[in-house]
Amino acid sequence: MDVIERYLEAVAAQLSVEDREDIVAELRDLILSRIEAREEELGRALSDEEKEAILHEIGHPLIVAARYRKGPDSLIGPELFPYWLFGAKAGLIVIAAVQVLGLMVHVLGAPADFGRAISQGFHGFFSGALTLLGALTLAGAIMEHYDIKPAWLTKWRVRDLSAFGLADPAKWGASMAGTEKAKAEWLSRGMKGAGAKAQGARVADALWSIVFSGVFLLWWMGVIRFDGLSQFMLRSGEVAVAAAPVWSTLYGVILAWVIAGLVVDAVTVARGGADRVTWVLRIPLAGAGIWIAWRLFEAGWWFTLTQGEQVAKVTGGPADRIGTELLQALRLEGRGLEETAVTLGAVLSWVLVIAMIGYGFSIAQNLWRIATARSR
Repeated sequence: MDVIERYLEAVAAQLSVEDREDIVAELRDLILSRIEAREEELGRALSDEEKEAILHEIGHPLIVAARYRKGPDSLIGPELFPYWLFGAKAGLIVIAAVQVLGLMVHVLGAPADFGRAISQGFHGFFSGALTLLGALTLAGAIMEHYDIKPAWLTKWRVRDLSAFGLADPAKWGASMAGTEKAKAEWLSRGMKGAGAKAQGARVADALWSIVFSGVFLLWWMGVIRFDGLSQFMLRSGEVAVAAAPVWSTLYGVILAWVIAGLVVDAVTVARGGADRVTWVLRIPLAGAGIWIAWRLFEAGWWFTLTQGEQVAKVTGGPADRIGTELLQALRLEGRGLEETAVTLGAVLSWVLVIAMIGYGFSIAQNLWRIATARSR
């Protein structure tokens, strides 16, 4: 096989079967005409090296095949690339925030493992970043290849542009500052007054909720681990913590509830703050929170503590009285396993009760906002 046929074969391998024969025939005629012109100029037959020089002038087989190929010439075209870049920047900032928060929790739970926590934080960030960039590139390539144009690409609204602050590190810094003025920076400069500041605060709160919920979701799914939650130290030695069966029973429900909360927070950010849509979405979300808290409260057994041969259950709920008797458990002077279990049971009982009250207040508050907004 001479150099021309080998070249044409390399080009043909990059072309679709239905167009390959015609394109290769056209390209062969072009190559042969150039060779004949050069041979006529030199008055002799060309060597393989001289033929290869002509092929170099025509171009690499991959480049030549791309000229004939149908469809987009790039993986992600210039129209879609700004959206890809925004998604990459926003996603990397969120991943970094989640890893930093997880690192802080890990260090507080196990200060002696600071070095390992740093290593795991970097590993988590880079693995998450590679996954994010790969997913964005794959989605962008599919949209580019099949000419998919979602509604958000062509029918955007100015009121929804606040979401693009996710890709601005300065906005995240403003929300971390904690001041009303800084939080109001999440809104456009044209929005003034106390209402704008309140909306900015709600967006900042939603962002931090995304970060905390994201960390919880990764931990709940087993992607990250906090050793301080599975064991802790007492004066009498190390204590292992095992979850009660109720957590396995509610695993899928809690997973769906956290994901739903992330979606609602993302909608809040995308819409530039809370409005009627987010108020409506938060009502069933809070109702689900009450149901989950009640199921846990009703179960009455949440964890099992083990220290050597000693075993103690962390219990509470309606089986115990939520009153001064339960609060007195916090004043137990002993630091044994049984006393620790009683203390944790008392704390968790009150946490669940307060959570249910808080979710109930959230439902009432959002209903009030919807009612007053309609009457304006």
